Amino acid sequence: MEARKPLATAAEGDEERLLVEAAQKDPAKFGELYELHFERVYVFIRRRVRDRETAEDLTSEVFHKALSNIASYQWTGAPFAAWLFRIAANAIADRMKRDAREASTTEPQIDPAAEPELEVIEHRARLYRSVDALPQDQRRVIIGRFVEERSIREVAEELGRTEGAVKQLQLRALENLRASMEVGHA
Repeated sequence: MEARKPLATAAEGDEERLLVEAAQKDPAKFGELYELHFERVYVFIRRRVRDRETAEDLTSEVFHKALSNIASYQWTGAPFAAWLFRIAANAIADRMKRDAREASTTEPQIDPAAEPELEVIEHRARLYRSVDALPQDQRRVIIGRFVEERSIREVAEELGRTEGAVKQLQLRALENLRASMEVGHA
């Protein structure tokens, strides 16, 4: 089982922000961010695609896109990995769509077993976009609670809030996500 990296402390968040800013000024410094996040991104992708070679290709694509777009990245206080995971989810969805298109041009029928998986990936990509659109505090709570699997107490300590405040932020965030996903699904 993969070891979970906890929600970054304020010092770790500042350190990561400095790494991002350094990479934005000098793309050669992106290597530190790559080293810091490679394994987590690869594991994220590998759990979602069956083929190791495809997972490696997609991981490479994620970091290439991240490096290409690092100048436009806006630090929001959320972990840099959240941005990388969103890129990864979109890359997986794009690959699945392309594979499905290619299969439909070479074969008259798409494998019906692949369709539910594609729907799941598209759903996840929509969910990542919805999380990214949340207000910063709600986004940080959702990432801390559900991506990093932290307790209410741990997230409250990290944010300098009471546990009750974090519960309210989580409730509002989940309501916002539910509404966003229902609109996107309709």
